[in-house]
This record gives sequence, structure tokens and C-alpha cells, in this order.
Amino acid sequence: MASYKVEQLPSPLSVLGEGPHWDVERQSLYYNDIYGGSIHRYDYKENKTYNATVDGFPVISFIIPVKGNDRHFIIGTDRKVTLVDWDGRSEKATFVRTVGEVELDMADNRFNDAKVDSKGRFYGGTMRLEAKGDIFEMRLGTFYRYDAGRGEFVTLKKQIGVSNGLCWNDEENLFYYIDSCDLDVKEYRVDEHGDLSGERVVIDFRVNGEKPAFVPDGMTIDANGSLYVATFGGSTVYKVNSKTGKVELEIKLPCEQVTSAAFGGPNLDILYVTTAAKEFKSPQPAPAGALFAVTGLGVKGTPMYPVDLS
Repeated sequence: MASYKVEQLPSPLSVLGEGPHWDVERQSLYYNDIYGGSIHRYDYKENKTYNATVDGFPVISFIIPVKGNDRHFIIGTDRKVTLVDWDGRSEKATFVRTVGEVELDMADNRFNDAKVDSKGRFYGGTMRLEAKGDIFEMRLGTFYRYDAGRGEFVTLKKQIGVSNGLCWNDEENLFYYIDSCDLDVKEYRVDEHGDLSGERVVIDFRVNGEKPAFVPDGMTIDANGSLYVATFGGSTVYKVNSKTGKVELEIKLPCEQVTSAAFGGPNLDILYVTTAAKEFKSPQPAPAGALFAVTGLGVKGTPMYPVDLS
């Protein structure tokens, strides 16, 4: 069994830290604070985190670099995908344009987690605002792929509670997805167009039909195909065998609300983990909301990709 080490990195304590994305070229981890309304860049070489806000956007659901322009990023703002300009150091990023918008008639929804596949295609989903208090019952979210060539969103799944963790096994053309309200991880086959089929439950976190004390949140994958599932309310990232559904390792964090994870570092062997200080419970004590690095896992991750808007 791997002997791992968890280290808190120099970073602000996020209200709701999310969306870690490792950029190989810049050797930096980008992530966001959803309800802190900020974007962040952890610089590996400097061991320092740079932070920025975007005027007019108090809620930011994700941040993903854009292919071909090292100052451009897409962020999630309400039900929009928004293009911003940021040098990675300044305290302000600036609005460039709206890339696209979904669900114009659903003001109580917002984008949540989003990622990009190896072909540069954006995948992301929506959820009902947590403040409504009924996301488990209403299931008003939708999961999309963005077709940049046609400038339109393609619906992949409907009746989503909280669209969350997503990652790909490119070698086997498999896609993994979490709707937090389903309390499980699902696998799909991906065709050349990016469409999904053949749903299979990899792991259900219920025990004898009983809900766990957490919900599965963000997720990543290693080069061997194992999944790493962050648990909001569980103080743990679970390493899950994607074939058998068995938990192979429990990575414990020193705070309750663990939100997402991504492999990075020069050798893609550091697991970066985001957390939340306050969601809709009472404020959590430090180090809740910090960014963490987990080393010694003995595995490597897979590359993450910029979005292709051409």
C-alpha cells in the first residue's frame, strides 16, 4: 500500500475551492473559488499562489486554459461560458466575450464542474443553486458538450442533480462522471464525436442502501485507470479501481469538505486537492479551504488539456 504525505500549500482559504487544472507548459495548477468569486494559479517552481477576480462575476464555477493564447481562459459564470484575459499574476482578470450560454429561462441554475477532453472539447454541466435547498429532489441540471465549430451546446444527459467529477480513459475510450446526488460514479463509452453510451455504475457509495455521510464531488484518473474521488463532507479522496469498483486507498485530508483533485507536478505524480471552508454549513476551521499536495502515491496522472475554441 502506498505511503503518502499530505502538505498544505501556500494559498488563500477558499470559500468553495474547485476545478483544479494542471497546465503542463506553465507548470502551474489553475483552480477557482466558486463563491469567493476568484481564480488562482499555483506556481510549482515558485511555490506561490496568484489570485485574481473578474469585475462583474461574483460566482466562478471553473477555469480552463484556452489553446493558442496563454492569456486566455474560459470560466463558468452563472449559465455562461465566459472568456477572460489574465496574465496569471495580476489581481484582476478582464472580460473578453461570452463564448456561449445555456438554460436562458432557468435563473436558479448555474454551471458547476467542467473539463476538456484530449481533442480540446469542452464538457460541463449545470445544477440548481444550493441555496434553493432542493437539489436532490428537483434534478434540474443538464450535462453538455460544447461544439466550437458550430458554436452550440450538445445535451448529453438530463435530470442531473449536481453535475460534478469528470475524467477520461483515452486508451479505452471511456468516460467517468459523477452526479453527486446519485452518490455513485458512472462509466460511459465515448465515440469519435464525443457522444456517450453504455452507462455502467463503477461504485455506489451507499452502504446497504443507506446514504453515506458525504457526497462524491470532483474526480481525476491516473495512468493505470484508477479513479480518485473527492468527498464533500468525508475528509477523504477515495482511490477506486475503475474495473472492480473496489476502494484501493483512502487518502485522508485535514478538513471535511474535500472538493476535487488533479494530478500535476513535473512528473504528473503529485495529487493536488482543493477544499472548501464554508459551503452551506457553519464555517469550517482552518485549514479548510486550503490547497493541498499529496505525494508518495507511486502513480502518475494523465495530462489535462486546454479548450479549443476554433
